[in-house]
Formats: sequence, structure tokens, C-alpha cells
Amino acid sequence: MSASTPTGSIDLDDYDRKILRALQGSADYSMADLGNLVGLSHTPCWRRLKRLEAEGIIRGKVTLLNPVKVGLNVVVHCAVRLTGHQSHTLAAFEAGVQDIPEVLECYASTGDSDYLLKVVVNSIEHYDHLLNEQLRALPHVSSIHSNFALKQVKYTTELPL
Repeated sequence: MSASTPTGSIDLDDYDRKILRALQGSADYSMADLGNLVGLSHTPCWRRLKRLEAEGIIRGKVTLLNPVKVGLNVVVHCAVRLTGHQSHTLAAFEAGVQDIPEVLECYASTGDSDYLLKVVVNSIEHYDHLLNEQLRALPHVSSIHSNFALKQVKYTTELPL
């Protein structure tokens, strides 16, 4: 079992990091191929993979879609300010944002806004409707500033291990 650090992260050795780097590139490896790639036989590689899953380091395995190919080519970053910062206000907003599928990411933040959202939609009209019907209707929203992405310069899901 790996030891946790004071920040809650888990100590990883070189084999763990090799496994994680390989899987971030593709989750389709067979156990034999993954083991060969990282320099372990099947069983030790499988045990490490199961431990990484059990410890919550591997959260899941997904298929990444190309948003443009499925008609979702408008990305909007929204800076949201709330009317207050009481715990019930924050909790109500956070619960409400969970029910909006177009919001892919939501971060509590410092600075001029309380939350930063990443929203993906198929058109500016779709975003206008979403903004007026759902985002502004979220609990305790004071203001929303929207920035439309012109082009994607970099995108990765791979953490720098």
C-alpha cells in the first residue's frame, strides 16, 4: 500500500508513473501489452493497476470525443459572481450547476469571480438560451461574464507525471 503525503496525494514509484503515463495516452492496452511497455510481467502490472484504481488515482476510463465532429463547436468560459459567500449559498450554486450538461467544468476560484465554468454548446444561440434560461437562474448568481473561445490552442487530459 502506498503512503499518502500531507496534501493527500499518494507516493508513486517509477512503475506506477509509467503505468499512469501509458494509460493517459490510451486505456486500450491489454494487460500483457501494458506490462511489456512498463517493464513488468502481467501479474505485478495487474496488481499495481488494481491498487491504483482502489486508491482512487485512476478515477475511470473514458472515450474522448471530438466536440466539433459531434456539433459542439462553441466553447464559452464564464466567470460567475454570487450574491454572497455563505456556505448555503455556495452549496446551492454548486448543486445547481451539476444539473446542466453543457457545463463541463466548474471551479471555485479566487479573484474577481467566485466560479469559473467551461461551457460547450452547438451555437451562440444555444448559449444565449442556456445563459438566460439556466445559468442566470442558478441560485444566488449576481453576474456572469462570458468569454467565447476563438480556437483551441492546446488540449490534453494527460497530467504531467
